[in-house]
Amino acid sequence: MSATKPANTLINPKRGLSAGKLGTFLGVFTPTILTILGVIMYLRFGWVVGQVGLLKTLLIVLLANLITLLTSLSLSAIATNSHVGVGGAYYMISRSLGLEIGGAIGFPLFFSQALSVTLYAFGLAESLKFVWPGVPVSAAAFVIIALVALLSSRGATFALRTQIPVMVLIGLSLLALAAGTIWGPGVESATGEAVGKKAGFWLVFAVFFPAVTGIMAGLSMSGDLADPRRSIPRGSVAATLAGLLVYLIVPVLLFCGADAASLTDDPLIWNRIALLGPWLVLPGLWGAIFSSAVGSMLGAPRTLQALALDRLVPRWLAGSEKAGEEPRMGMIITLILSLLAVFLGDLNTVATVATMFFLSVYGTVNLVAALEHLSGNPSWRPTLNIHWTLSLLGGFGCFGVMLLIHWPATIFAMAVELALWLLLKRRVRKDSWGDVRRDLYEALIRWALVKLNDRPMTARNWRPHILVFVSKIEKRLDLARFGAWFAENRGVVSICELYHGDILDLDVDTMERQKKINAVLKMEGVIAFGEVNIVQNVERGILAVAQSNGIAGMQSNTVLVGWPDDRERLINFLRVVRPLERLNKSLIIGKTNPLESFREDLVQDIHVWWGGLKRNGDLLLLIAYLLTRNPDWRNARIRILSIASNEHMKGQTERFLAKLIPEIRIKAEVDVTVRDDEESILELMHRESADADVVLLGLASPKEGDEESYAERLTELAAGFKNCFFVHNGSLFLGDLVTPEKVEVPDDAQTADDKGA
Repeated sequence: MSATKPANTLINPKRGLSAGKLGTFLGVFTPTILTILGVIMYLRFGWVVGQVGLLKTLLIVLLANLITLLTSLSLSAIATNSHVGVGGAYYMISRSLGLEIGGAIGFPLFFSQALSVTLYAFGLAESLKFVWPGVPVSAAAFVIIALVALLSSRGATFALRTQIPVMVLIGLSLLALAAGTIWGPGVESATGEAVGKKAGFWLVFAVFFPAVTGIMAGLSMSGDLADPRRSIPRGSVAATLAGLLVYLIVPVLLFCGADAASLTDDPLIWNRIALLGPWLVLPGLWGAIFSSAVGSMLGAPRTLQALALDRLVPRWLAGSEKAGEEPRMGMIITLILSLLAVFLGDLNTVATVATMFFLSVYGTVNLVAALEHLSGNPSWRPTLNIHWTLSLLGGFGCFGVMLLIHWPATIFAMAVELALWLLLKRRVRKDSWGDVRRDLYEALIRWALVKLNDRPMTARNWRPHILVFVSKIEKRLDLARFGAWFAENRGVVSICELYHGDILDLDVDTMERQKKINAVLKMEGVIAFGEVNIVQNVERGILAVAQSNGIAGMQSNTVLVGWPDDRERLINFLRVVRPLERLNKSLIIGKTNPLESFREDLVQDIHVWWGGLKRNGDLLLLIAYLLTRNPDWRNARIRILSIASNEHMKGQTERFLAKLIPEIRIKAEVDVTVRDDEESILELMHRESADADVVLLGLASPKEGDEESYAERLTELAAGFKNCFFVHNGSLFLGDLVTPEKVEVPDDAQTADDKGA
């Protein structure tokens, strides 16, 4: 990493890290503490004490600061685990949860920071009325925003150094308050009674809470810090604790310096309690408000710059990335938005929504820290760690406070972020640095597999996990699509391309080819997982891959292969029937033709040639049923066909099927035909199913040496159908996949089909 890299550069897999100039005190502690000790402390703290009393005020302070402290610890854990670039909270969230979620948070965060400049400007303009009652508020806000922008344009270092005198003024106002409380005569209301009805505890809490939401000010300067990993934890936690200490002392001083009525009715009760009153208090108040506006004016352009560097907004909005240069374009846009917001006049509602967006950012930061820990990712190694339960508590606390402050604004803010997420989900590029979602998915999968291993597999729990072998996915899309239809979102489908040869000699990039398979499947809307295997020969390769495919209780249990171009390959497929059966895996050999587009009014026919339920019949019926569960086959009709040698056998079969069909809860028609001696079984089957969309037939396990003759029979049979599948049931639950236990199969109800095609 070179020290000459640009200073304000977002970390990126193709972009180096950059170093800023600011340290912990000036870059994090100063903007954070000045935002915390702001307008709420001066203008609303007395009202809080007057409304609920000293003890409840201290409880409110502790609860509010607990949430802020937990958030500080969470963002500190994230900051000490990896580099934090330009964008602060947006950067942290996007690198953990992905660009689309980060963008859904980042856009509202930028607008909230820009609007905050206007809010603080209005607050400062209105506070001028204490010395200039006739001040035009809107005009004064315009001037204040322009001054804030002018100061910020001089650079972050210069702007933050000007805040040090403000800290001195705030300190003097606190000393003046303490001196007035100790040595002053005390302040009492003329009437002795507060005007208006007392507010409830949670309403007062909602009014006070924005006072402790200043940690974003220091975090926004992350790209300008010389050592973010060190400065963010130290500066934010120190500022939070310092703010907590001040907020524990101030209510005691106010309680001792004035009665409840005076605290409630007089927004500037500090002027009356403090030594030298307005001379020391008002400069501190104005300085605090002005410094908060400067912090927002510095933070908003950096959030926009981070969004631009990630291509979520036009790249030119990022401005220059040269060392020491401000994001000029972002600052100009922030200035324009701030000035336009002045025309809104009454910003109370906007202020509430802006607070919701800030709190949603805090809550998300906490959730990120909790999820990073829970995911078990080995790369999660923060030097300042916090237990995941505390981060989760901080996250729930933030979202709970949002509802307490203003639930309609909370719903509005969440709706905006959800809409942005849905929009960005379709548009953003895939991030190449990885995010916590994959870690979380893997943790959930591992947990589920451990639990799954403790539960015995039964026929009731059986699901089709299908392994589809293809030569090239582009040529076998129909077979892959049928594999997904047979699984019908109940099982896992793997599409495996087999390459014959030596792994060192073949010019095949297996990783790139696997990506290509997955891309084709995604484009075609087939939910399956691609893989590539290189084998010495097809027969042994199928067996080896079938044994290795899957993981811990989720292994493939059904192998699907396509109709081969040559007879020898079909013979190879038939030779693996018995080994696969020994492995409790079924085999399906499918002959498919290009599928026509499905019409909603089209009724497809699925023909199941049935000869009993003790071998292949139950899997045949289950596959037919699962096929009809797919949207493309919702209008399909299942027809169970069987051949009887005489009327007695026909009656036996029809009675059995009439009893079976209602029990297995599969809607199907039954058609049992007595074969005419002048017509062969092959001719009868071709006649009945020539127009069927799919034909399902049993597949026997040929004896060793009989594979060639059996292959000839299958070829003759398949020639008369459009799409047909020969199914051999090698399941561990042979005969139990569909058949209910109380339905017995009479021996004389089985025909030759039960033993195979």
